[in-house]
Amino acid sequence: MAGQSFDVVVIGAGPGGYVAAIRAAQLGQKVAIVERENLGGICLNWGCIPTKALLRSAEVFHLMHRAKEFGLSVQGASYDLDAVVARSRGVAKQLSGGIGHLMKKNKITVFMGTATLPKPGVVSVKTDNGVEELAAKATILATGARARELPGLEADGDLVWTYRHALQPKRMPKKLLVIGSGAIGIEFASFFNTLGADVTVCEVMDRVLPVEDAEISAFAKKAFVKQGMKILEKTTVKKLDRKPGVGVTAHLEDAKGTVTAEFDTVISAVGIVGNVENLGLEALGVKIDRTHVVTDEYCRTGVPGLYAIGDIAGAPWLAHKASHEGVMVAELIAGGHPHPIKPGSIAGCTYCHPQVASVGMTEAKAKEAGFEVRVGRFPFIGNGKAIAMGEAEGLVKTVFDAKTGELLGAHMVGAEVTEMIQGYVIGRSLETTEEDLMNTVFPHPTMSEMMHEAVLDAYGRTLHS
Repeated sequence: MAGQSFDVVVIGAGPGGYVAAIRAAQLGQKVAIVERENLGGICLNWGCIPTKALLRSAEVFHLMHRAKEFGLSVQGASYDLDAVVARSRGVAKQLSGGIGHLMKKNKITVFMGTATLPKPGVVSVKTDNGVEELAAKATILATGARARELPGLEADGDLVWTYRHALQPKRMPKKLLVIGSGAIGIEFASFFNTLGADVTVCEVMDRVLPVEDAEISAFAKKAFVKQGMKILEKTTVKKLDRKPGVGVTAHLEDAKGTVTAEFDTVISAVGIVGNVENLGLEALGVKIDRTHVVTDEYCRTGVPGLYAIGDIAGAPWLAHKASHEGVMVAELIAGGHPHPIKPGSIAGCTYCHPQVASVGMTEAKAKEAGFEVRVGRFPFIGNGKAIAMGEAEGLVKTVFDAKTGELLGAHMVGAEVTEMIQGYVIGRSLETTEEDLMNTVFPHPTMSEMMHEAVLDAYGRTLHS
């Protein structure tokens, strides 16, 4: 089987790689995909999907405790952590198996093994049966990323966990320190807090969820604190003293100095680094900047026939961005003329409680960029469906260019906002103005009506607040 030739070889079968492979196959290309671990990559197996399954269990548990509010009665609500984790793993396994089916359906050759690029147009795959050399007219790097490890804060799987350990916890933490309050950190903080852990979140920046609009961050923080979380901002974890079988003493430094605190478990969620090593990229002349492959807007690396998509190609580190880049590159390889992906029109979603979702510029970034802005806000408390759902805490915020009416950004915190944000995403893709949004008839009663009201509010026309 040595020396097989393909039009396209994709390295990595995550949401970027497997989608690129499917689209290339749809366009009549002969395609191979190489994966060293699991079809579906981190997202399906160790990221987006299994974490949502865990968070859904926590959400149901939380609602069980609120049963009385809804005129219902639940006695002795409890949970079985092993069963919660087993459900999460089952969901991941089902979806990963589905990717295998999609590969067969699209006649994509799958190689389970580790890839290297010995020279342009050749992909070498080390499998359990030896080494395969594949000739490739085009190669797509979709090798993803892994958890960043800071010196002294490295995970050991016992006292200090990465997201992987947290997805299959060997125990329920009693006193948990989460280092980093981006999406991964805050989702695990939310999960374990809801199940009863005493959670402290430590963030080096001046606020939690630091990439979000400041107003949304402040609203979310208030909700987290109300739920019993301790939030430490502008605080660095300098050192962890580990006592196996006992716990960890964390040395926490802020503007006032250093204090120590005891925890039985630590989750490190301080960002990610691209999987760029051991591929042979440097020898090919691929530019790498801070563990990410440098590409142009079409994901071209500068080496003819070699593309990089998804997390390995830099921010935003989101599965849906990777998938769309995969489609774009497949179309480019097949001779099409796709539009480049616009990072400002890619939504970010965080599935903590309350949920957070956003697209485009924050108010501060829009002002920094020189825009004169009009800002609209609408609270969940003014929405009938939100009150009926028992979810009256939340906020929808819109940012418009005062001169043109362009929707520059939208930011939300509250129940189901991760499902609602796509309305604004479509709006930005269609270059919608405030007038289009104001003239759109939103169905009643829905949470989405708040999106209408937040636009109306930016122009002094809100109806229900």
